[in-house]
Amino acid sequence: MATISTHLRNFKEPTKDQLTQLFFSLPVDPQIDSVPEEKAKNAGANGTDMERMEISATLSLGTPGVEEPYPGKLYLIPPYLAFTSLDRKSMRFTIPLCTVRRVERLNARAGVYALSLSLWHNMKIVVQLTALRPTADLFCALLRDSLKVELQRGQMKLVKGFTKTCYSEILVASASEDDKDPAAAKQEELTPEELVYTGGLGLKFKFPGDPRKLREASKTKLWTTYLKSHGRNLTLLRFPQCTRLVQVGLPNRLRGEMWETLSGSIYLRFANPGEYERLLEANKGRISTSTEEIEKDLHRSLPEYSAYQSEEGIGALRRVLQAYSFKNPETGYCQAMNILAAAILIYMSEEQAFWLLEVICDRLLPGYYSHTMHGTLLDQRVFESLVHRCLPIIHDHFQQVDVQLSVASLPWFLSLFINSMPMVFAFRIIDCFFCMGPKVLFQVALAILKINGEKLLQIQDDGGFIHLMREYFASLGDSAHPNSSDPRARAITRFQELLLVSFREFAIITDETILSERRKFRGEVVHSIESFSKRSAIRNLKTLERFTKDQAGLIYDALFKAICVVPPPAAPPPPPSLLTTKDTAEERPETRIGLKTFKVFLGEIATWARTERVVINGFQERNERILADHELIDRLFYFWDTSFRGALSFQDIVSGLNGVMFNDLMENIEWFFNLHDNNKDGYLTRSEILTLSESLLFIFRHEIGDAYLGAVSRFMSNAFEYGDALLPDNELPEKEVDSPDSPPKTETNQPYMNLATFRMVVLADEILESFFESDFAATFKLEPVPEMQLPNSNSGLLGGIWQTITSDDSKKIFHKFSDEVGKLSGKHSVVYRPAIGKFTTLEEPKARESLLTPTMRRTASRTSLNTSESTPTTDPSSYLTPSSTFTSNPASTSSPSLSPPHHLNVSDSLSSANSLTSEFSPMFHAAANAAAMMERTPFAIDDAKDDDDDSDLDDSEVEDDGVMDEVDAFLEAHDTGLTDAERELAKDLINASPVK
Repeated sequence: MATISTHLRNFKEPTKDQLTQLFFSLPVDPQIDSVPEEKAKNAGANGTDMERMEISATLSLGTPGVEEPYPGKLYLIPPYLAFTSLDRKSMRFTIPLCTVRRVERLNARAGVYALSLSLWHNMKIVVQLTALRPTADLFCALLRDSLKVELQRGQMKLVKGFTKTCYSEILVASASEDDKDPAAAKQEELTPEELVYTGGLGLKFKFPGDPRKLREASKTKLWTTYLKSHGRNLTLLRFPQCTRLVQVGLPNRLRGEMWETLSGSIYLRFANPGEYERLLEANKGRISTSTEEIEKDLHRSLPEYSAYQSEEGIGALRRVLQAYSFKNPETGYCQAMNILAAAILIYMSEEQAFWLLEVICDRLLPGYYSHTMHGTLLDQRVFESLVHRCLPIIHDHFQQVDVQLSVASLPWFLSLFINSMPMVFAFRIIDCFFCMGPKVLFQVALAILKINGEKLLQIQDDGGFIHLMREYFASLGDSAHPNSSDPRARAITRFQELLLVSFREFAIITDETILSERRKFRGEVVHSIESFSKRSAIRNLKTLERFTKDQAGLIYDALFKAICVVPPPAAPPPPPSLLTTKDTAEERPETRIGLKTFKVFLGEIATWARTERVVINGFQERNERILADHELIDRLFYFWDTSFRGALSFQDIVSGLNGVMFNDLMENIEWFFNLHDNNKDGYLTRSEILTLSESLLFIFRHEIGDAYLGAVSRFMSNAFEYGDALLPDNELPEKEVDSPDSPPKTETNQPYMNLATFRMVVLADEILESFFESDFAATFKLEPVPEMQLPNSNSGLLGGIWQTITSDDSKKIFHKFSDEVGKLSGKHSVVYRPAIGKFTTLEEPKARESLLTPTMRRTASRTSLNTSESTPTTDPSSYLTPSSTFTSNPASTSSPSLSPPHHLNVSDSLSSANSLTSEFSPMFHAAANAAAMMERTPFAIDDAKDDDDDSDLDDSEVEDDGVMDEVDAFLEAHDTGLTDAERELAKDLINASPVK
């Protein structure tokens, strides 16, 4: 079954609002992606119709001496409030408005407009609005209105119950009890007994690695201190120290919550309580293609981890993957998704893992986990470009020895390094990935190549490359400088060295760099994916009928163009009774086109299904192609729909064309007869004969002269004459027996003519005989479709102006204007191109006697044909103005010899497509064999150890953390940019009193 998708061509560069939403990890807002007419409807339905606004501000933490103030931008994006520093990396936060308990304006110096915001976790942040007074007043008014909306929706009541599911509450509550601070414990309002935290599988089956070597106690103490003063879960404030702690590594028990907080999936879980359970309940027992594929991969997902050797772990993984496939049926389940879900389930509950998987697949790594893997292939092309730019010697060596970089790098990106290196190290990279974004994958991959540069220059084939990488990943826990005399240098592991090279030497790789490179190579990757999909669709056909593969490729090209012009409607889901069956799986998705798309497709391959004309107006001479609309096209659509689904598949179209393009004379006559036999009883009624005649007139509508018109006229006369003669005598009134010229009073739905009679009537006319013998099949032309250019995705000012100028609407306006001017000047003319083009002289139809008289076999049709063939052809300029119009377009010539479609030579037309995909064939080869490369090597360092011995670690070990020293350089780049006076003002605002 063929799945033809054009969504890759519909890609548009994200707007400013979408980029802001992505930067702050906000859930998708339906208003942003809706058309203007739908925005009001969606906004009203979701309660998010509040106005957005951004304003310059300086933010300070309410606790003196903890953090420096940071200038930046404050964003009101109901129902969220967000802030980022000017450099967009030092400090930022995203908090739901429902976590804001109090907003007060501070009594500050003259000309200073400052607000104090008290958050859910008893934190206070001070925001100094540095805009003009009217702007600040407007922002405050919008903030007040948004807070009222949240209060009316009842969201503020849900915060307490939601925070009970977060481990950070246990961590801070336990620390408060240990400090014996009753006031702090009372303020937290949550005791450990009240919490309903549900962790991941690691709580029962232990977390990978040795807790002592991973310094779990040190990391937990540092994170507890940070979370107490900087907020947690819904109210986390991300200062530079937060990024530094993430680079050091997250504690095992806190890792799941921090992943969902840093990625923004926590906001989805908060906004959709109970959605995960409802999905599972609503689709209980449902079997689909995705669920079958999930079952095959369940026991291949981190099999070395003990949880996935038990039914508990396998069941949790099954439910998460199935819930995602039910929520996203277009994506369903894709390769490597099981590895990702299995890894995050170690640290997260099922509901947390479900929402995090949603964010990874749809927002952080779009297109990675799809059937085309277009996101992965695009980023592989980007990575190759970055290697060429940053490591040119390695790139040139790989080109020289024909080593494909994607053979090893594709599994790195697809599994987030989980399948390539020990889990304890892969999870450290994933920590940074959620905190700093997808650029981390490129930075780490480049660092791996740089560190192993000398050894990479010695490899000669793909096998050596893969073997070298496996050896390196297995030694990540070893010392990077084992022969150094400095103990601190010997303590640095290869993994720590990898992080340092990644974030220091490749800090030039930014989010803007990745976006720019993706924009550069998107077109090439899309074209190669489309060519690959074309070959797959042809290969998956049940039968090619009498077509060759090249001819089937031309049919596919015309169909693909039609789908691009008029996308088919989404396929309706099967009835619920079919969804819930346990014995029968759902059918694989298959692209089917509707009637509107079919008209575009037929207009591409059938000359009679379109109107071609040459318009001359004195300014320009242009060729126009207009789709025809006639009952014959509708009839043909439903005639080919043999499964009665109201839509046609690629196979239906191939079989339908096979039934008309390769027929001989008698087969075509029978085909045309069956096409108009509505009830399939083997007879045509009077109304069906009239409909058939109208179909012939529609096909002949642009033919030159009256030869075809006369043929149809004679056909109607003979058909009714012969049909009347076949009627029983008792059905004819007596008064009409003597007047054969008067039409009989037969019911319009009464069987009137059978196939044998219809064949006799057609063969009696030479023009119709010639039409059914060769001309009709020749009107179906399988010709190469010009390569469709991708839509311009440039969203800049000049790009937008150019798109407006070159849009189809602008062209239509210009053509209409020039045509009107041509009409006024008398230079406007239109010449229509015939669908058959066999007759080039004007010819009047000649009288025809009744077929009932066998002696009158002499007809004018044979004579007229002989006459037209013996008469010299008139110059086309006598009836076409100008004649050069037709010489410029081979399709417009009126040559009487038309080659049948099965004689087309299309090998040259497909050579360009094959040459295009040959460049990317190694990449597709790597993608096709990704299953073999995704086999994970077990590492001894991942063996889970007991964490009962953490308590004997003293505070001195916490302070002497080697990794902390190695990432100190990260803080050097973070300068607040404030003057000393501005810092003093910010400090004064912390202690300012509210305005009364």
